[in-house]
Amino acid sequence: MIALLDNTVLSNFALVKQLSLLIQVFGKHLATTPYVVQEYENGVRRGRVPSISFDWIAVLPLTHDETTQMTYLQQQVDAGEASCLAVALGRQGIVLSDDRNARRLAGQIGVSMSGTLGVLVRLIKTGVLSLEEANRFLGQMIAYGYRSPVEALEQLIK
Repeated sequence: MIALLDNTVLSNFALVKQLSLLIQVFGKHLATTPYVVQEYENGVRRGRVPSISFDWIAVLPLTHDETTQMTYLQQQVDAGEASCLAVALGRQGIVLSDDRNARRLAGQIGVSMSGTLGVLVRLIKTGVLSLEEANRFLGQMIAYGYRSPVEALEQLIK
């Protein structure tokens, strides 16, 4: 299943210099859209996120039908979120986003979602990170401005 990376999750992992963790979780199934790349690069120009190369991730062009769907979805979310949702809908994927509106919309259209916390929990459960390491990265993300609903991942580990 394809995992569409939105700018919110991308930025969180880029800020703590841990993009490789995304690859460890999703491998060749990880992708994004040109609209997310554009949003990220706008953040670089504004000094909000570090400059990165996108040669490590598939940047998927949208099909005609996905572009049409994206246009409709943009009435409720930004281009990056709309493009990820449209591709996930058309290709039966999952969207990785922390955007509240995108998550709500995904529920309405039947697209699976995860976010920064879900990725960190998955990294713990697969043994890639210890709970302590994941909590350290979460703390760094929060320090950079991530508005996490939890301060520690113990609350989410079952």
